[in-house]
Amino acid sequence: MNFLLLSVWPWRHRSLIAQLAGREIHARYRQSWLGLLWMVLTPLLMLGIYTLVFRHIMRVRWYGLEESNLAFALRIYAGLAVFNFFAECVNRAPGLVLEQPHLVKKVVFPLEILPWVNATSAAAGLAVSGLLLLACAAVQGNGLPITALALPLVWLPLLPLVLGLGWLLSGVGTYVRDVGQLLGMAVSALMFLSPIFFPVEALPASVRGWMLLNPLAWVMTGTRDVLLQGKWPDWQALGLLWVACTLLALLGAAFFRKVRTGFADVV
Repeated sequence: MNFLLLSVWPWRHRSLIAQLAGREIHARYRQSWLGLLWMVLTPLLMLGIYTLVFRHIMRVRWYGLEESNLAFALRIYAGLAVFNFFAECVNRAPGLVLEQPHLVKKVVFPLEILPWVNATSAAAGLAVSGLLLLACAAVQGNGLPITALALPLVWLPLLPLVLGLGWLLSGVGTYVRDVGQLLGMAVSALMFLSPIFFPVEALPASVRGWMLLNPLAWVMTGTRDVLLQGKWPDWQALGLLWVACTLLALLGAAFFRKVRTGFADVV
């Protein structure tokens, strides 16, 4: 039980997690001319591309609404910001242990923090996307609604979700190298099975229930509600989502603890 608690909330390793996550972020942009500025430029460029493609080329409008170009682009970007964070964490998860063979050999190194490092480095991009969403939502709506204060709470279940999947997938991926290939296809399919380019309300009632089994659907819908519609999230659904994601994190941590004893033999 102590291992599970330390894995889910590794307070004593917070400095090490921050150091490793910072090193990953800097390594990602080290060879580029603009460096960390790309963390701001990339979401801005993508927001412009979404507006151009969906509004001016495909001439798509959001289900049941007639909005400005910026409002339409923000609805799509609100979903993609959530999905990109999830996809970055999950796609890297199977290789977290395999990419660090020198750490596996060190008995004293806490391997269970690797999903934390992965999530923390990905959270930097999510934070930049969140600031962009807040700024653009304020511009297009003549100020942010008070409900925008709930955005961190809407996004909070993402953390135990990606941590739980990180422990599960890194544990399996260390032994079964094909997991990474299969996961790439699954995540690509999930992009179109999540309400990124459409709202949940656009689906037939018979299908809508299945969509809501996707935890990302709740987070994406909640993000649009609190930022763009001035609606408070469904607190009961958010609480249930948090409990489910926390249970997944505990399950993942327990599984990782069980299989980590054989990592040194296969890495």
